[in-house]
Amino acid sequence: MVGTDGYAVIEKLYDRGVSDYLSVPLWYDYIKFVQENDPSVCECSPVGVSKARNLFERALTAAGLHVTEGKKIWEAYREFEQAIYQTIDASDDATKDKQVQRIRNIFHRQLSIPLVDMESTLGAYKAWEAEQGTSQDVESCDVGKSFPHVATAYEKALDMYNARVNFEQQISRQDLSDTERLQQYMIYLKFEHSVGDPARIQVLYERAITDFPISSDLWLDYTRYMDKTLKAGDVVKDVHSRATKNCPWLGELWARYLLCLERGHSSESEICSVFEKSLHCTFSTFEEYLDLFLARVDGLRRRISFAGGLEVSSDYQHIRETFQRASDYLAPHLKNTDGLVRLYAYWARLESKLAKDIVSARGVWESLLKISGSMLEAWQSYIAMEIELGHIREARSIYKRCYSKRFPGPGSEEVCNSWLRFEREYGTLEDFDHALQKVMPRLEELQLFTLQQESRTADQKDINIRKNDREKRKSGADITDEESPAKRRKDALQITKKSYMKDKGQVQNAAELRKSGDKKTKIGDGMDQEEIKGSASDTKSKAYTDQCTAFISNLDLKANNHHIREFFSDVSGVGEIRILRDKFTGKSRGLAYVDFIDDAHLAAAVAKNKLMLLGKKLSIARSDPRKGRKESMGHSDHAESVSRSTSRGSTASQKSNYSTSKERVEQVQLTGKNTFARPRSLKPLGWDANKPRTNEAEDEKPKSNDEFRQLFLKK
Repeated sequence: MVGTDGYAVIEKLYDRGVSDYLSVPLWYDYIKFVQENDPSVCECSPVGVSKARNLFERALTAAGLHVTEGKKIWEAYREFEQAIYQTIDASDDATKDKQVQRIRNIFHRQLSIPLVDMESTLGAYKAWEAEQGTSQDVESCDVGKSFPHVATAYEKALDMYNARVNFEQQISRQDLSDTERLQQYMIYLKFEHSVGDPARIQVLYERAITDFPISSDLWLDYTRYMDKTLKAGDVVKDVHSRATKNCPWLGELWARYLLCLERGHSSESEICSVFEKSLHCTFSTFEEYLDLFLARVDGLRRRISFAGGLEVSSDYQHIRETFQRASDYLAPHLKNTDGLVRLYAYWARLESKLAKDIVSARGVWESLLKISGSMLEAWQSYIAMEIELGHIREARSIYKRCYSKRFPGPGSEEVCNSWLRFEREYGTLEDFDHALQKVMPRLEELQLFTLQQESRTADQKDINIRKNDREKRKSGADITDEESPAKRRKDALQITKKSYMKDKGQVQNAAELRKSGDKKTKIGDGMDQEEIKGSASDTKSKAYTDQCTAFISNLDLKANNHHIREFFSDVSGVGEIRILRDKFTGKSRGLAYVDFIDDAHLAAAVAKNKLMLLGKKLSIARSDPRKGRKESMGHSDHAESVSRSTSRGSTASQKSNYSTSKERVEQVQLTGKNTFARPRSLKPLGWDANKPRTNEAEDEKPKSNDEFRQLFLKK
């Protein structure tokens, strides 16, 4: 039991807490605190009982519709009333009957609301009715017969609860992030909006606000709904007040708060206090401050208009002071913006219409022209006001001031054409001729300037295109692009020479292997043709089977050796990885060769075909260099593969192979009609088959292998 002073302080804290956020446990603690510490409630005095009942009703209004936790408040309320029933004198039947009816009404109210565990509540109600003598036992108590309206309400509430069970489960999930949970609240709210029960919608908004107190979107949605549904009242004002406390950085909430106070006919001092608080907040944009100033001016204007005019000159002075504060604060930040023009246009219109002071209205526009004189909209709005008031001479003088100014874009031409249109509609023929004389040179000057700008733009565009092309060529070129032309020609000749020597070696190797195709041919050291076949077969096997390689296509262009090695980590046995790249840009072509230590690991790697790497499905196959070769080139392919396998050795090995090849040429007996050094199908220039053969013709006849060998040995 706390002291009197302490009780008042704690009670005030509880009251503030339950007013700011919806919390059933806090309401429950608040009620228990009052029941245990308030002397009048503890003594069950009429004042104390009335206070407790008012507190219970407040709690039910705020949290009684809470689907999952509202049951606690209802049960506490019933227990309190049943405790009072026990204190009533047994002889006071009227008071007892009245108390019984109060408890029955609480049961009926609870059974008509969709709450969790409604079946147990119905069972408790039947047991209580059995105690009152309504029925012999719980099973025989038929609520439908005794209280048909209660049974109907219970069935309806049960259907409503079943329709909301899934939504309640979604917002209670612990595995959801804050964003996902807020989204589930919004889905739940959309469902409640479709049902259309304002009390239930408000309770669900309060539940969402309790879980997400600084969600600006949620507060905006909540205040918008309250303004649309209730519009005015302490409840709506309380919602707006809490919205600005939780999200003070949102100017739109403050502007709505001012409108709410105006709808509720709040005092001028209260509205002014809220407006001053809003100006001390920090907003993300200056346009939000502008909206606040305009909302405040709107309220002042409506207040003066409803009062029936300007009875006192000081009434309009509040509007003028508000405009001046807005100009002083916003002009440096909103210079040359539509927002500032809108502010000054509103100000000038009120000066001319409401205050009937045209001089002050013109002074407002002149102040704006000093700040944003380069804005065409400012001049046009000034001219429009003068035309609306019928001041044609003043409008013409403004045109004369601004037609020669340079405005951004087509604004300069627009103001000239506007002046001509104005003189056609409002001026005399002399006025139109005078305007035409002023405007035409200006239009010609503007057209010339436009053509020059377009020409410069086109030239700059061409320069940019050429610059981009140079950068692309530079980025795609090799390092050799920086070398001198002579150096590049020399390198090209060396590359051509190396290619020629390689082709020549392949031709010689192919000739040796064709020579070994004759079974009767003998080698100088005694080796026959079958041994040559075996040797070539061994070499071929070494070239193709010793190296187990997989070919990968459809690689992601960002994939590197590390990605591929990790992809085959479960296979293991990975050797060298070769990613094919573009020779100019150096970028990956999406192809790669991967060597494995043996055929088993290669087979396991091929089994991973069609699996994903970096979001792309790979195509993996066994690499076969012989695939795609023509069958007629079989012998040549064999020689070429041997040449390739041989060329992988060191420089010393190449020299050794060259000397060995030379010895074989000297030892091999060349036979047959095959010739090389030129194709047999080609004839020398001037060849005539019918012409008698001379010595020159004999010299031009293709030589056989024996003749060519004799020439070679002579040399």
